[in-house]
Amino acid sequence: MNSTRTDAPPATAEAILDDIDARPGSVTSLARTVLGAYVRDLGGWIAIADFSTLLSGLGVPEQSTRTAVARLKSKGVLDAQTRSGRSGYQLTKAAEAMYSRGDPRIFGFRQMSEDDPWQLISFTIPESARTTRHQLRRRLASIGCGNVSPGLWICPHYLAEEAAAIVTALNLDEYVTSFRATNFTSPDPPAMAAARWWDLPALADRHRSFIDNHRALHDARNLDDEQAFRLFIPLLDEWRTIPYLDPGLPNSMLPPSWPGPTSLRLFTEARGRCLEPSRRWVLSRTHV
Repeated sequence: MNSTRTDAPPATAEAILDDIDARPGSVTSLARTVLGAYVRDLGGWIAIADFSTLLSGLGVPEQSTRTAVARLKSKGVLDAQTRSGRSGYQLTKAAEAMYSRGDPRIFGFRQMSEDDPWQLISFTIPESARTTRHQLRRRLASIGCGNVSPGLWICPHYLAEEAAAIVTALNLDEYVTSFRATNFTSPDPPAMAAARWWDLPALADRHRSFIDNHRALHDARNLDDEQAFRLFIPLLDEWRTIPYLDPGLPNSMLPPSWPGPTSLRLFTEARGRCLEPSRRWVLSRTHV
């Protein structure tokens, strides 16, 4: 092993490894969601005064906005940049890449068919790198991988590139072997195997909480542009973590009355109703 190896990921990997760390509903998380949903369309730059105005529409005080921006700057999401005498922030290239990776997940939820292939991720990492080993397990779980055994993880094959990016970002390629599998056998039925490999009750609770928390938008009628923004951003902020944690297992591996399709319909309907009106409101409150 290379004697200069450290037990921490390189700084350039931070955006890859930080995609969904912010707790949904926190000011930092709401700020990240607004940046991804709207500020990219403005060219990636926004004046701090305008950003405060947008977040005040969600009930966020100005000082809390500035604290969240400072955190995002420290994480490499934003760079300070002044334009025409106005103080503001520009999305970094790493942040742009992070949002681009997230778009297909968040807005294009996928579910496996019964014949889709799997990806197996096998690793043996020395005790000297145990902290990074823990990071690998945590990050694999955060993108929807299931834990078959301590050194063997499984996910739909369409998540293979995301899993590989995490391995590379943690500098663990030399310890990891991946396989594409077209089928597997288990002593238990598929649904029982899935219940061992993924925390399906916790995932079902996430779906049900999302449904319960955003029924008001489903029932609301004749929303104006500002109302669309105020209702859609908290919904999008909560939803964005679900497609990461939910791998989209085939129906044969899901328990009865799985709430995933209901929450997906709620999100899809909300996006159709609110995204464009909320963008109009954002444009009316910003000066690029």
